[in-house]
Parts: sequence; C-alpha cells; structure tokens
Amino acid sequence: MALVVQKYGGTSVGTVEKIRNVARRVAKTFDDGNDVVVIVSAMAGETNRLVALADDICEFPSEREYDVLVSTGEQVTIALLSMCLQSMGYNAKSYLGSQIPVRTDNDHSRARIKSIDDKKVREDLKSGTIIIVAGFQGIDEHGNVTTLGRGGSDTSAVAVAAALNADVCEIYTDVDGVYTTDPRMVPEASKIEKISYEEMLEMASLGAKVLQIRSVEFAKKYNVVIHVRSSFNDKPGTLVMKEDQEMETVLVSGIAYNKDEAKVSVLGVPDQPGIAAKIFTPLGEAGITVDMIIQNVSRDGKTDLTFTVPKADCKKALKIVEEAAPTIGAEGVAHNEAISKVSIIGVGMRSHAGIAQTMFETLSKEGINIEMISTSEIKVSCVIDSKYTELAVRVLHAAFGLDNPTSVE
Repeated sequence: MALVVQKYGGTSVGTVEKIRNVARRVAKTFDDGNDVVVIVSAMAGETNRLVALADDICEFPSEREYDVLVSTGEQVTIALLSMCLQSMGYNAKSYLGSQIPVRTDNDHSRARIKSIDDKKVREDLKSGTIIIVAGFQGIDEHGNVTTLGRGGSDTSAVAVAAALNADVCEIYTDVDGVYTTDPRMVPEASKIEKISYEEMLEMASLGAKVLQIRSVEFAKKYNVVIHVRSSFNDKPGTLVMKEDQEMETVLVSGIAYNKDEAKVSVLGVPDQPGIAAKIFTPLGEAGITVDMIIQNVSRDGKTDLTFTVPKADCKKALKIVEEAAPTIGAEGVAHNEAISKVSIIGVGMRSHAGIAQTMFETLSKEGINIEMISTSEIKVSCVIDSKYTELAVRVLHAAFGLDNPTSVE
C-alpha cells in the first residue's frame, strides 16, 4: 500500500462531467490498495470570475477580503468531488485549508506555508477515507484566510505530500508531462521521461507553465517525487526528482521562452558607488522582481544600467526609476516591452563546454540579435526581439538535437 497525493487543476475539474472523471480516477487509485489524498483547484475560469467581481466592487480591495473571496472557488470543487465519490459508494471527506490546518504567514495573496498539521488527515486515512483538500489556501496565526498566489494549488499538493511523507505526488493537468519545449510552437517537441528539480525550477522560472515554481522548491527541499501527468489519459508522464547520472548525459533538456518581460534602461548614470542601490532598493521595496541586469561603462565615466522586470510591473517600475533618475544624475530612462527571453536548460552543461557558443551561433545564423545574456550552471538565457521568439525556439530545439522524428499530435 502506498500513500498517493493527487492534485487536479482547474481544467481537470472545469465541469461536472470532468469532476466525475476525476472521481473515477481517484476511486481506481484507492481500489488499487492506496491511501489517497486529493488536492483540487477551483473550476477553470472561476478564480478569474471572482477577481473580476472584486475589481468591479472597488479599485483597491482589502487584501484580507480579497483572499476570503478568491478562496471560495476551491470550496465548491472539494464539496462536489466529495459528493461524487460518496455517491459511488466511497467514504470521502473534504477539508478547507483552514480546517486541516495549513498554517501560513500573513502575506495575503502570496502567503507562504509555515506548517501543516497532519493529525486529522492521518486519522481519516486509517479509517479508509479518501481526503479531498482545497488547494491554494491556508490560515494565518490570527485565523485569517490566506491564499498562496496563482498556481498555489501545486504548492499545496507538494506541501501536503511532504507533511504526510507520501510515496508520490501526482500533478494532473491538461498536458501529459513536461516537454522539451512548448509542443504548440514546436510539433517535434518530445515528452521528457524524468527531469531534475534544478532543471524544472529553471524551466518554470523561465516561462514553462507546467508547474508552479514554489511547488518545485518545496519538492526539492523535502525530496518529494512529482509525477506530472494528464487527467485525460492513463499515459505515464514526467517524473520530477533528484538528479541522477543519466540526466547528466543530456547536454540540453529543454528550451523555454517568456514573452511576459519588459526591459528598462537608465541612461547616462555616473559610474559611482551606491548608484545601483538607489535604483534597485525602491524597486525591491515595491515588490518588483528584477531579473537580468547589464551595466555598460563608457569612457566618459557614464554608465547605462539595463534590467528586466515582469511586463505587468513595467509601468510601476518606470514610475519608480523616473523618480529616482534626477537624484542620481541620470540622463534619461527608456523601456521596451517588445522583448522575449529564450533559454536553454540542462544539468549536462556543468560538465560540457561549448553550449553557449552553439546557442549564440545558432541565433546569429538566423539574424537574431541578442540584447542581453544571463547564465547559471545549468542555463543560458538571451533577451531578443519578441517577433523572433518562435524562430529562436525552433532553431535552438533542432540545434541541440531535441527534435523528435515522431512528433506529437
């Protein structure tokens, strides 16, 4: 007997019939002799509907009440799934995050999990009950409902799996695994059988939408094996797990891209100590995540400082930087939202030379100019003009031998 944690996303529970399909899959796992804990998201589109209601009521809703509102979507799905399983003859019981409880900090709409009390769940499992838990939510030390941010149900699932020391955490979604790149963009993309936590973290942070970043961080910290698979078929998916020697033989595991970034440049800044701090400190205080940074120093003692931020934060970042510019003697501020970041990822880069060279040469042959470069042990990222995104992904996918001759349908 194994303890299996399963998570079903919004597309998997988007209709009553889909919830019935999930119930049948959960029941089969239970009938195979496993203890089962299920984490579900809100029905597809429901969270967006709730957010729109908040926006219609007022321009700046209270963060506390916002969490109370958007957390209700999962309450619907846990109840419906439990009802469905009960109608099929199974013992099923639903829990809100606050009822377990999943304890978090009080940073509303992006709370972080501090602890999970597993006592109630373990008692119910002993009695042969299937547990259905609302993802995406928890409770702070003052009893306030909190949410973990968009995609937070993945984090809920991995955290519950870690707390229960589950044998596997199955993440069910509308794709049947992690692919070498977006198969909608590159039909020759192939499904990856297994991928390391480090590679998955890079792919998630660089634009791959299969798993939420924090869920992978949790899995890595507590060594939780994640099985990413489709809720619409029974094919094996992709295992996200500790790195092994076999993974190191592959130079590049995947190509990721992100069109949701913008580039901001502070021009003609004096090349003096403390200048960068005066720019990036207020950005950090405003909660704006800065990604790539490049500084070019000219002969006249001036420097251009260029960095990227999420496109959604570009307007706010520009306002902050434009206010700081006169105080640091900058000559101007410029920005560009028509960019994208294309990245190659692979743990094999640690032990193989020439990977970056191949990437740069491949892009150069297609006349694609590289505006910024960022590297780590297992990834190389380039900022390019957004109109070349698809071309860049296709040629890089081929250049690193990732094209599958039997393309996905």
